[in-house]
Amino acid sequence: MLKKHYKTWGGAIALSLMVSAANAAVSPAEAAKIGKELTPMGAEMAGKGEIPAWTGGITTPPAGYVAGGKPVDPYAADKVKFVITGANYKQYAANLTEGQKAMFEKYPDTYKMPVYQTRRSSAYPQAVYDQTKENATKTKLLEGGNGLENYVEGAPFPMPQNGMEAIWNHIVRYRGGSVRRVVGQVTPQVNGDFTLVRFQDEFTFRDKLKDYDPNSDQNVLFYFKQDVLSPARLAGNVLLVHETLDQVKEPRKAWVYNAGQRRVRRAPQVAYDGPGTAADGLRTSDNFDMFNGAPDRYDWKLEGKQEVYIPYNSYKLKSADLKYTDIVKPGHINQDLARYELHRVWKVTATLKEGKRHIYAKRVFYIDEDTWQATEIDHYDGRGELWRVAEAHNLMYYDTLVPWYAIETLYDLNSGRYLALGLDNEEQGSYEFGFERSQQDYTPAALRREGKR
Repeated sequence: MLKKHYKTWGGAIALSLMVSAANAAVSPAEAAKIGKELTPMGAEMAGKGEIPAWTGGITTPPAGYVAGGKPVDPYAADKVKFVITGANYKQYAANLTEGQKAMFEKYPDTYKMPVYQTRRSSAYPQAVYDQTKENATKTKLLEGGNGLENYVEGAPFPMPQNGMEAIWNHIVRYRGGSVRRVVGQVTPQVNGDFTLVRFQDEFTFRDKLKDYDPNSDQNVLFYFKQDVLSPARLAGNVLLVHETLDQVKEPRKAWVYNAGQRRVRRAPQVAYDGPGTAADGLRTSDNFDMFNGAPDRYDWKLEGKQEVYIPYNSYKLKSADLKYTDIVKPGHINQDLARYELHRVWKVTATLKEGKRHIYAKRVFYIDEDTWQATEIDHYDGRGELWRVAEAHNLMYYDTLVPWYAIETLYDLNSGRYLALGLDNEEQGSYEFGFERSQQDYTPAALRREGKR
């Protein structure tokens, strides 16, 4: 594990005085609430109203699950409690985001939210729980918000004192150490027509490499590689990323292998609002995984908690019985396949700093308290108008104790188009967690050797 003094995803963060004063870890007395009043990840243990108490999550695969196969829905017997529609959404406005309300206004006849019983299914390995509790009293923001001090893994700030701490919980959250997956991305036209782009992604934290050397690549947290498998016009192109810890001191390292040119090039545009891979202009680089990379261009404000209907336990969207055409529809995905539950979320507002550039002038995050996954994000343009609505459909990989997204969606309210990433219904198998890679597998030289069209 990475047990060194960390500087993690950063920027010259000009935090407010309140944030600067709150950059210390919490006291042992406060941290003692973890495991009692708070879950091991810092969420409220108790239930309230529709939200039940957390009792450990789902840690055992349900009947019918086959290792290596698609996840089986452990809550398939649950019935829809009610459906929020364009006709009645104002009755539920207190528990909806501005982005969700805008979707009802944009698609009053088709956008809907089937609401189910709330199931607090999230769970992590015990080692992650143990480290998270230790983080509460030891991990700190470095001066200026430029990194993390005394961080290993887990949630660095289970009891966040400011918006920067909360967003770091999302950025560095546990994702199984290493994972490999084949997934599809679509960017449908207004009429629903689409071409599937298939990726093979690999993601490995540095300390999970089989030849891990703590003295090598000390400013790298993880390695990411994305091979384009289809369509033919894009097949063979590869993206390689070394995600640096302090991205102001040393910006993210990225390379692209272009199959047509048979060349490897540096790719500095793979950051911030640079265009997302094969996204037809519908997402930025930092829209991937809902939000990723250096947060230094924004000021971050923690708005507190609220109860929101968010996509949760979205196992239907992973079913091997579905075709992609069953999911991808005009305007938005097939909402009959979605599942919404009432959960507590942390609300964080990111406002673009004076003198900084990004196509999104403001982003409003809604982060699930149990997993620290950003689940809803509203994106505003430079005029202050709501522009894009991101919604991630959460689910739990109960066999490996890893929460993830079934599908990430990003809806463009202006164009009437959207992006959906994570489709794997027509692929064999599921995500492969815990696979082994060496450091040499993630070098530009390896990219050249593997390059082919």
